[in-house]
Amino acid sequence: MGQLFGYRRENGKVGIRNHVIILPVDDISNAACEAVAKVVSGTLALPHAYGRLQFGEDLALHFRTMIGTGSNPNVAAVIVIGIEPNWTKIITDGIAATGKPVAGFSIEGLGDLEVIRRAAWKAKEFVQWATELQREPISLSELTVSIKCGESDTTTGLASCPTVGETVDYLIDQGATVFFGETSELTGGEHLIADRMATEELRGQFQRTYDRYVSGFASQGVDLLGSQPTQGNIAGGLSTIEEKALGNIEKTGTKQVIGVLKPAEAPQNGPGLYFMDSSSAAAECVTLMAAAGAVVHFFPTGQGNVIGNPIEPVIKISANPKTVKLMAEHIDVDVSPLLERAITLPDARGRLLENLERTVNGRLTAAEALGHREFVMTKLYPSA
Repeated sequence: MGQLFGYRRENGKVGIRNHVIILPVDDISNAACEAVAKVVSGTLALPHAYGRLQFGEDLALHFRTMIGTGSNPNVAAVIVIGIEPNWTKIITDGIAATGKPVAGFSIEGLGDLEVIRRAAWKAKEFVQWATELQREPISLSELTVSIKCGESDTTTGLASCPTVGETVDYLIDQGATVFFGETSELTGGEHLIADRMATEELRGQFQRTYDRYVSGFASQGVDLLGSQPTQGNIAGGLSTIEEKALGNIEKTGTKQVIGVLKPAEAPQNGPGLYFMDSSSAAAECVTLMAAAGAVVHFFPTGQGNVIGNPIEPVIKISANPKTVKLMAEHIDVDVSPLLERAITLPDARGRLLENLERTVNGRLTAAEALGHREFVMTKLYPSA
């Protein structure tokens, strides 16, 4: 790969985008956040549906996702807006701990219009500051990459997931950090991941995490067929969750797993491969991984998933010739020649690494260019 360039943040982390985001603490602050984003060019509001009457681990996950999103190295500065001051301060202080410029505003006692006025002044200041930041040389070892597949079919397991797996092994060898997850989509192959845990303690932690996730489905007495595998998976030739899982696991490569993370939890063990307990729903999963610090995402797809993320570029890889042709505007890396043996797996890895280099250095992914900014929070419990 050639020279990479990125933004080095106040805490030393490296980003590849330079967003100024307007982050609502709760659903009823979305309107104020979106109003600020309309007034101040160069800002990005992240509306969502939650943040009221949450409690326990569900509230902890909400705070972790909010703080992690604002702390992501692809974000230069943050405006936080909430209805109440206490939760607004928790999130603002959590982001400020990284050294990143952040300002918090609460609506109670002021109303939308006054908060919008105050927040817009600060947002303008942040945007002007952020637009003078310069990229500088960075190394591959400083990148944090997340992976997830979607709308999988037989071509995914045969080519696009193996391409990502080869690339993950290469990135780990170079000292990078990679997250994978999709807990339910390991079913039938979970023992393969357990066998790659670096220690017996991690193996036990992973197994408990997996068992707890799956037992939650079993306790409902439901058949997941149609949800797992999805209708698109079934149409693409994946008739069981076990078939889907084996393709999913291929994209994780072959390296040891050095950590088991909660949803949206940032790694603490240094560079390497991590498992994150996470939903298999595309937008939820990518949102959680971005909140944990991932700055670019590899997304193999067979039938053609169009997911993006507002702060983390999503690179789409496909080996399905039909999808590559009919949904060309969504595909960043075509590895369909693997199915014809016109290229090798190392060749396919080279295609993905070349696209990664261009994406890191500023080229928009297809999802970014098309305006896909799916930001979906994960909720664990009903609200109080």
